[in-house]
Amino acid sequence: MVTIRRIVASLLFSSVTLGPVALSAVAQPKAGHLDEVLRQMDAASLKFQSAEASFQWDLYEKVVQQTTTQKGTIYFKKESGKTVMGAKVTSPSTKILEYRNGTLTLFDPGTDHETIITPKGNQAQMESFLTLGFGGSGKEMAKAWTISDLGDEMLNGVQTAKLDLVPKDPSVRNNCTHMTIWVDPARGITLKQSFYMPSEDYRTAVYSDVRYNQGVDTKAYQFKTDSKTTVDSH
Repeated sequence: MVTIRRIVASLLFSSVTLGPVALSAVAQPKAGHLDEVLRQMDAASLKFQSAEASFQWDLYEKVVQQTTTQKGTIYFKKESGKTVMGAKVTSPSTKILEYRNGTLTLFDPGTDHETIITPKGNQAQMESFLTLGFGGSGKEMAKAWTISDLGDEMLNGVQTAKLDLVPKDPSVRNNCTHMTIWVDPARGITLKQSFYMPSEDYRTAVYSDVRYNQGVDTKAYQFKTDSKTTVDSH
């Protein structure tokens, strides 16, 4: 089965060379540190209303030994207890991504084409991947992942907890061997994610200039379709 991440990656990415992201040294985890991080995330999830950030998405494909990247802005917002996500890719070309009510929509203005993904029976999996570390609680994370504590790490001036996550669902492990995240537990926001696949491809997302609980102007993420728009549904 094609994973949600692979579908999204195949829809979004085009080739651009990317250099590595520099990180500082990682502190050794202390006893009880993971429990403390998860408790902080539980508390932060109750306060989380929205987050908006700039992003850089990188995809390394081993077969061609090439890294591709995209840049843009993204937001996450709580609406009636559910998470809504929108992203606008601005480089190398414009694309708009929206997740709402269990449906993922990608609109390409250049081709006036809309792709709609509605996973049957896999909505929880889609949402867990798309919104991981943005307003979710530590308890929710622990239900879906086996978590290893890799200690604290400073990232862009923010102290983050570096966690390695292995999917508990065997069907998910067929497509995702593990994921590493750098989360600011005080706000419940992930500043970096690295997603590893059995093919030895991996995807990295880095978030910066985070606007936390400041409200989101969603006009920049809206798009219009008409009778000429072509549509592809999965």
